[in-house]
Amino acid sequence: MKTLIFTFLFICAASAAGLAQCSEADKKALEAFDRAWGTAGEKGDKNALMNIYADDFVALPAMTGKMTAIDDTMKTYERNKANRAMADKVTHDHYMISCTPSTATITHRNTIWTPNGSGGKPETLYSRSVHVLEKRNGKWQAVTNAGHALDEYMTLGYLELDWNNAVLKRNREWFEKNFASDYSSVSSSSADLADKAEDIADTMKGTSGETWNDLSQLDIRIDDDKAIVTGVNHVKGKDEKGVAYDRKVRFTDTWIKRDGRWQVWASQGTRMPAQVETAQK
Repeated sequence: MKTLIFTFLFICAASAAGLAQCSEADKKALEAFDRAWGTAGEKGDKNALMNIYADDFVALPAMTGKMTAIDDTMKTYERNKANRAMADKVTHDHYMISCTPSTATITHRNTIWTPNGSGGKPETLYSRSVHVLEKRNGKWQAVTNAGHALDEYMTLGYLELDWNNAVLKRNREWFEKNFASDYSSVSSSSADLADKAEDIADTMKGTSGETWNDLSQLDIRIDDDKAIVTGVNHVKGKDEKGVAYDRKVRFTDTWIKRDGRWQVWASQGTRMPAQVETAQK
């Protein structure tokens, strides 16, 4: 059995050390740049790619240059264009962005759905990309890029983040897909036992009024096709009476790998004692 303390200060945080904090406007602009980069590749827009890549661009670890990177992208575009049914579908999320006025680091997760995965069956794969940009002549350009597949620990860590996001967005589709058919949960507030349908129905009602959450202290253990994730979920919101709450819940989530992907099998939470806070005016 292996154990990993999963912090959300990913490896990219080291590369971003020393960079000034971006404003929210800066982050939105850089995320838009990154998404436009991806769109240019999907559409085979070579002119756009020529402007996005700096002339001295180097991709890691292959140490390939600008024109090789663009040529590879164009080959993928032509292959997908010839057979759309077999083209991978890629989405990007969980952006982490740091910048100064002239440099930026962008990290995000890639979710790749491929129709021809292991054994010739459709499969969902995860990877992470790290982009380093510089502002030259008033515009951002990519100077280097690195990426790697996510291991099982990182995959589960991101799935826990997805779960929190799904709660805030009341995303029924996420729960239907990622809760196992025999899922069960124990409520941190009432100790009630719920099955998959009951848990989803309760979340969709939104009686918790949860408007903000944050994960910490994640510990991920994996044994073959089963995993246990423990951690602390800090949540804020308003209850059914409109009263604001701010609480922390220590949880244990059990995951099982079925049909080639991780699914939540069981979840249990325990509310942590309220901490004494001193109001400052």
